[in-house]
Amino acid sequence: MDLLNTLVDKGLRRELPTREEALAVLATSDDDLLDVVAAAGKVRRQWFGRRVKLNYLVNLKSGLCPEDCSYCSQRLGSKAGILKYTWLKPDEASKAAAAGVAGGAKRVCLVASGRGPTDRDVDRVTKTIEAIKEQNEGVEVCACLGLLSDGQADRLRSAGADAYNHNLNTSEETYGAITTTHTYADRVETVQQAQAAGLSACSGLIAGMGESDKDLVDVVFALRDLDPDSVPVNFLIPFEGTPLAKEWNLTPQRCLRILAMVRFVCPDVEVRLAGGREVHLRSMQPLALHLVNSIFLGDYLTSEGQAGQADLDMIADAGFEVEGAGTTTLPRHRADALAGGCGTPAEPAGCGTQESAGCGSHGGGGGCGPCGGHGEPEQAAGAEAVAVPDADAGESVPVARTEANGAARTDLVAVRRRGAGTDLAPNA
Repeated sequence: MDLLNTLVDKGLRRELPTREEALAVLATSDDDLLDVVAAAGKVRRQWFGRRVKLNYLVNLKSGLCPEDCSYCSQRLGSKAGILKYTWLKPDEASKAAAAGVAGGAKRVCLVASGRGPTDRDVDRVTKTIEAIKEQNEGVEVCACLGLLSDGQADRLRSAGADAYNHNLNTSEETYGAITTTHTYADRVETVQQAQAAGLSACSGLIAGMGESDKDLVDVVFALRDLDPDSVPVNFLIPFEGTPLAKEWNLTPQRCLRILAMVRFVCPDVEVRLAGGREVHLRSMQPLALHLVNSIFLGDYLTSEGQAGQADLDMIADAGFEVEGAGTTTLPRHRADALAGGCGTPAEPAGCGTQESAGCGSHGGGGGCGPCGGHGEPEQAAGAEAVAVPDADAGESVPVARTEANGAARTDLVAVRRRGAGTDLAPNA
């Protein structure tokens, strides 16, 4: 296929595709799916070999968020039966993080629900970062605390934080239909603050909220312009008790096409398979490893993931290897640029046009939806998505298709009842 040959050539050269080419990837047929995966896999291997980076979430503060992000189980007015608790003490958070590190996680993501941290909250988190770093030599720490105020990113960096996550989630055009208590511009500003402080930028998206192919391409190109070092791709899990509880717009095939499109647009960036992979990719998760080079280990913020050992077995069985603590994740040109201080590459580097910015939390304003565990909703109709061409738009538009029995796939979603905030051992 000429399209795929072109995209591979561009990806190997770190040359960015056009919007039309990105849309064409999303519009490919299921018959061409393995060709799409193979093509994007060549780009993934060029920059990351067969390594898979493991990340581990610690939910420092769960539920009761004042923001109204429609996808989030921790949002204002959520009726989802999730765990609710206030700030974990530094030793509690460090103990939770240690379980993930013992399971092979190289990065620990500290998340807290809320619009954004107070200065007192930042003090709490800095003590937590120090405790984790003291007890786990070499571990990376990413904070995901919501919208930042002036100086807070610098304080987190000084405390030892390596990265900050704040997701864009969806396109600017449709953002207001998903969240009303803060703006798309607020998110961009926080990303830029984090990056200006020298924190590695982590910012991504949530697919499956009813968006069009154009929306998906728009948000990925916006991320490309912000040039984060890592891009988490979340798939909506429609939790009961949230406004998007009845959204079921994804199939495993569509998820793979979305991941391939992200890889082509961001060839040399850490693309992370995040919340919702077990629900939407299901038995096709191993194929996604040919597209992404990073996943979350074990549970998410408010829902359970598959067993940590199952993650490790999947990686090994698919012919990949867990990235060691002594290995630099990013290709040298990106790692050198990040080490230089500002986090913005000095030369064109895959996922960005050097307009700077950074990281994202795919939860309402704050950590209620982070680098990988957006307050995941529950699947509402055992439905699959069918791509139906829109002749006027020249793109594929997802249309919900319910399974014959119309049953909701609640069996695929379990609210987290172990790990941080509980007396039970975590899943790692």
